[in-house]
Amino acid sequence: MVSIMYTQLFNLLCTIADDEYHGKLPVHVRCILDEFANIGQIPKFDKLIATIRSREISASIILQSKAQLKSIYKDNAETIEGNCDTFLFLGGKEKSTLKDLSEVLGKETIDTYNTSDTRGTSQSYGLNYQKLGRELMSQDRLALMDGGKCILQVRGVRPFFSDKVDITANEMYKELSDFDKKNQFDIEKYVSEYGKPKFSKII
Repeated sequence: MVSIMYTQLFNLLCTIADDEYHGKLPVHVRCILDEFANIGQIPKFDKLIATIRSREISASIILQSKAQLKSIYKDNAETIEGNCDTFLFLGGKEKSTLKDLSEVLGKETIDTYNTSDTRGTSQSYGLNYQKLGRELMSQDRLALMDGGKCILQVRGVRPFFSDKVDITANEMYKELSDFDKKNQFDIEKYVSEYGKPKFSKII
């Protein structure tokens, strides 16, 4: 049912953008698709995510691991991932996610020095210098990453290794239901006060 709702939502928004606003919505619409693996497969989502951005629509896909995306969308999973400009890793232990992330982060160059000291009838001393490459963050380091850290990748920019944001320190935190249950959105109250939303065109 949820996947059907999202299908109708994207189709409706795209139609309104094309027919009423010359292909671009006047107000950007961001869809936060939490627990994306549990809402079922959205038909043709691999094509939708490639076309909605030009209409001022974006989607944030939230998953426990990349394996969840592959299990639902099969061969189209890479297309969906490729159309996401931003990747935020909050931690995890799923092997394919760690492997892919480690490869994308690339390698770093390290300098190594080896010394040798030979003693006998004549003493000799040697120094060997090498440049070697290793993963910027190996899979085991990613798996053991501190829970307060995250890795952010933005297209065209080098990855960021950063602290997670403490939302309780934000001045707007008191407006959330996490702070006070009274702030929880009541859809029934909203509809009774403002009425049902009206659309000029329904698909």
